[in-house]
Amino acid sequence: MNIPILGNMTAEEFLRDYWQKKPLLIRQAIPDFVSPIDGDELAGLSLESEVESRIILEHGEEPWELHHGPFTEQTYAELPESHWTLLVQAVDQFVPDIADYLKDFEFLPRWRIDDLMISYAAPGGGVGPHFDNYDVFLLQAEGRREWKIGQLCDSDSPLLPHPDLRILDSFETADSWVLEPGDMLYLPPRLAHWGTALDNCMTWSIGFRAPSSAEVITHYTDFVARFLSDEDRYSDADLSPVQDPAEIRREDIQRLRNLILQQLDDDNLLLSWFGQHMTEPRYPEFLQGHELDADTLSGFLQEGGCLARSPAARLAWSRIELDGAPAILLFASGSSRPFPEHLVGFIQHLCSQDLLTMDNLRPWLDRDEAVTLLCELVKQGSLECMDE
Repeated sequence: MNIPILGNMTAEEFLRDYWQKKPLLIRQAIPDFVSPIDGDELAGLSLESEVESRIILEHGEEPWELHHGPFTEQTYAELPESHWTLLVQAVDQFVPDIADYLKDFEFLPRWRIDDLMISYAAPGGGVGPHFDNYDVFLLQAEGRREWKIGQLCDSDSPLLPHPDLRILDSFETADSWVLEPGDMLYLPPRLAHWGTALDNCMTWSIGFRAPSSAEVITHYTDFVARFLSDEDRYSDADLSPVQDPAEIRREDIQRLRNLILQQLDDDNLLLSWFGQHMTEPRYPEFLQGHELDADTLSGFLQEGGCLARSPAARLAWSRIELDGAPAILLFASGSSRPFPEHLVGFIQHLCSQDLLTMDNLRPWLDRDEAVTLLCELVKQGSLECMDE
């Protein structure tokens, strides 16, 4: 299937030739694109305490001066005419019209998408040459921005001395383009890039979650440790006589390796942790649940009410084998729970639909397990009750 936002390239072609391999410039990825939010509205979001925002001044009291929001109207009145950038995280969680654009990227796993950040820059503004350790799509929303791409980087790449920003000390330009509204640039991880506003401009950045090896190992071992008893210990019932009592032998290390592998080599446990980790909300405090019983839910839906996925919620699912039988594991905003396989259609529906109504829930509302799950998701805050 051709993907419009990829310039009608197929998903297979993109994943084979570009994803995590090399950059791709797509002219008019969204033809005649008009942003549903302008610079003033973006600045308005940055005045709110619950919104994560930053302003970077290239020529402040110190180079690349960083300020964290929330800001005030006075903040903007005092900004220079050029060389500054406002960055607002997770705008998709606050502006539904912007969240709708993430559906254009559903040729990739939804649980991999982190957020949609928007940057607004005055002429000359940018955040300096840098690299990210994750994939990113850069959609030009207003104005023009020049993007330069450079060398592949890693943790040893020299950086400018700065307490907060990771700005490259050197940049080797390999190519450059000027993007106009509707143009989009895909960048794989670790590729140096440098964007500079040619006029007042706004850029959308769709970033993807990519846990580091250190994060995976640390969080997963902490997760596994919750299920281990104090009796699970190093043992050496097959110990052979030692020649030197101070020596740690290879056979001792092999026993240790076996102990670790025995505890970690559990696909279901790994899946449970990974699904919970990848569906953890960026802002869990935004999940505001409330109690709802089955009868109240039924009446609410029959009267035209609907259940909407919270902008902060993340849902995913996977197939597992439980007690020798196929089953479904649902992940909802950092939690998980197994369900019988016959509910797979219902679980898929929950994960794919942003709005649940009497009409599209009807096939499952006569199943107690399905109705109970809906009530639990409302209690958790992943689903919200609202008038249609």
